[in-house]
Amino acid sequence: MNQEELRDVERALNLFMDGSLERILLSNPVDKDVMAKSRLRPLLLKGELVFQAEEQVGKQAFHRNMNKEEAVDYIKALLDGSFRQAEIASANGSALILVSKKGKVTVKVKRSSGRPARIQAGTAALSHNRKKQYILEEGKPVPFLVDLGVMTKEGKIVSSRYDKYRQINRFLEFIEDILPNLDQTEETTIIDFGCGKSYLTFAMYYYLKVLKEYPVHIIGLDLKQDVIDHCSSLGRQYGYDRLDFYHGDIASYQGVDHADMVVTLHACDTATDYALEKAVDWGAKVILSVPCCQHELAKQMENDLMKPVLQYGLIRERMAALYTDAIRGQVLEYRGYRTQILEFIDMEHTPKNILIRAILQGKKKDNGSRIRELTGFMGVEPTIVKLLAPELLDPELLPPKPLVP
Repeated sequence: MNQEELRDVERALNLFMDGSLERILLSNPVDKDVMAKSRLRPLLLKGELVFQAEEQVGKQAFHRNMNKEEAVDYIKALLDGSFRQAEIASANGSALILVSKKGKVTVKVKRSSGRPARIQAGTAALSHNRKKQYILEEGKPVPFLVDLGVMTKEGKIVSSRYDKYRQINRFLEFIEDILPNLDQTEETTIIDFGCGKSYLTFAMYYYLKVLKEYPVHIIGLDLKQDVIDHCSSLGRQYGYDRLDFYHGDIASYQGVDHADMVVTLHACDTATDYALEKAVDWGAKVILSVPCCQHELAKQMENDLMKPVLQYGLIRERMAALYTDAIRGQVLEYRGYRTQILEFIDMEHTPKNILIRAILQGKKKDNGSRIRELTGFMGVEPTIVKLLAPELLDPELLPPKPLVP
């Protein structure tokens, strides 16, 4: 596209990119193996209007949030070589942008008749739309939410449990994102390590099996027998015949020989690492992990340059937690997973707000030397590296292998 054509595209986008936008769909890809399509929609996040792009890459969907200027640049860049069509739908009208094989751009704009229906960021209408996007809607009673004390029998959210309600819906948004990676024709085995009271386990089953009708078998595992007994009783009460709960720990669990998806929520310290090892060994297509209590590296970190920073206990703990999750993400990339580290829930609701989402790609990332350099720089031997990439550590630091007669 030449500069004049780019300006035409930008003018068309600026007509509709506000709170009244319904969607922008980029399609007709030049190379569908790179990205098949991208769909944008407006969202209110923390009171600010952003535009979320959902990129379809093979059977996987990836999301990114942008402000208006970033979104306009994003769309222009994709139309300049990646896609040949953009459809815009808005309360203010519609537009169609076409790019020929020779690069010629045609922009067709149709404005709505009558008074424009522009809605600015922060208005009640957009907030109302945002509220209605909860997957488990308020006002519709869900049995397990009622029994777990999140909802009343009328479907009203209990005020003291509203944070839990938001957390459940946020988790289901992550599940919704990975649906293209799950098979609708064969049963998908999902393991939830450290399921606890199983708010999210029940939500996952209800969403996938009841609402979406995916053939799934979900297994919840926890160390507390009384919790397992209670959850098992509730599962039978609801008729959830493919939802099972068992007593046991992560490291020694041998109940299945494979899992298509592994979920680990708030597994303490290195328990997360053992869950990730299980997931990788099983060749799980999807891993969702919310780590907690990462103390391991805080005891190990030694670096002369960083001493003035690491002398403060609070800073040391926080840095250790962030380094731990970053190294986990890099090791998963090293083992063939496309990995993202995302905000699970706002910090004001819980400090355990990082979610590691990993999708099996098959192609391993060539980042072994960087992992080795990073662990050496910090003077650490993370369990995740010992379990999934021991070749990246100094052999003298590894535990001795048992003698084989």
